[in-house]
Amino acid sequence: MKTITLYIVEDYLLTRIAHKRYFANDENFKVIGDFQNAEECLKKMEKIQADIILMDIELPKINGIEATKIIKEKYPKTKVIMFTSYENEERVLASLACGACGYILKNGSETDLKKAIKMVAAGEFWMDLEIAKMAFSYIPIPNIKDLENLYENKKLKNSLTERELEVLKLLIDGKTNSQIAKEIIVSTNTAKAHVGNILNKLAVTDRVQAAVKAVRANLF
Repeated sequence: MKTITLYIVEDYLLTRIAHKRYFANDENFKVIGDFQNAEECLKKMEKIQADIILMDIELPKINGIEATKIIKEKYPKTKVIMFTSYENEERVLASLACGACGYILKNGSETDLKKAIKMVAAGEFWMDLEIAKMAFSYIPIPNIKDLENLYENKKLKNSLTERELEVLKLLIDGKTNSQIAKEIIVSTNTAKAHVGNILNKLAVTDRVQAAVKAVRANLF
């Protein structure tokens, strides 16, 4: 088996030292660099690309998710595994969306870490079981009775502009047109126009129906 080269990106020195010890006596792995921030890693990548990067999320300046996106775009052959303490649905999904090929928690076993690296290096994907459950629980529930419109809620939200979503939130709070106008600093007529557009896009006839539909559809 080809030795897998590794970069470790972690802002705590003692943690980096501990991580490197994981691989010190294993001929299957070789740590060729460790960095306290993503900038140092990106600079090194310009000269030497590692097979796998173990990337923390909470980093100074460029965070691990942003760094992963940059690496994915510039160095597609290098695989990034998020190696972190954070169990957060949004961070998991953001990491995957930005090109991470794995997500493993630091409190896991050394055996699982090495297995994850081998699988990702071989072109597969790795995610801790609990993290996978968390990520899948974040998937919206579809309208299973309509195969042509499984995710109407997503379509509804995408149909509204950012300003209209802002107005809709105020509408749900029971704000009048004049109160909405003051909140978003526009004229009352402009606020009224936004409300009218929202009613049309949500296919409802009044403000109450719009608020109810928005809440039921979990638009926020």
